[in-house]
Amino acid sequence: MTTESKATAGKTVLIVDDDYEIVDAMRAALEAHGHYVLVARDGNQGLAMAEREDPDLMILDMMMPKRSGFLVLEKLRRVRPIPLRVIMITANEGSRHKAYAEMLGVDDYIRKPFAMDRLLESVDRLLA
Repeated sequence: MTTESKATAGKTVLIVDDDYEIVDAMRAALEAHGHYVLVARDGNQGLAMAEREDPDLMILDMMMPKRSGFLVLEKLRRVRPIPLRVIMITANEGSRHKAYAEMLGVDDYIRKPFAMDRLLESVDRLLA
């Protein structure tokens, strides 16, 4: 564990994604870094958990059932006085989507497939 990882350990990370394999991989990597991981399988569940659990960081998939990552982000930005740190992950290649995500204030935007190290570096940086 790097010094930065030690400094950010013990933080709560909410993963909002409907892909079980990706969620399991992210959860294993984040827990190995000492984070407490919560998982929501769709956008509505993710919003409810963000409000109830007040995580330190959200990893948010763009395309999900019930409510897209964009709609989750729009709602979070309206209702939270202190913005939640958000990493958006997506298989979408479009630059318009990235621009819109950035306009909504995502802290990082990662395209799938990604190296787990890339995600962990972003998590450490945003939680530092």
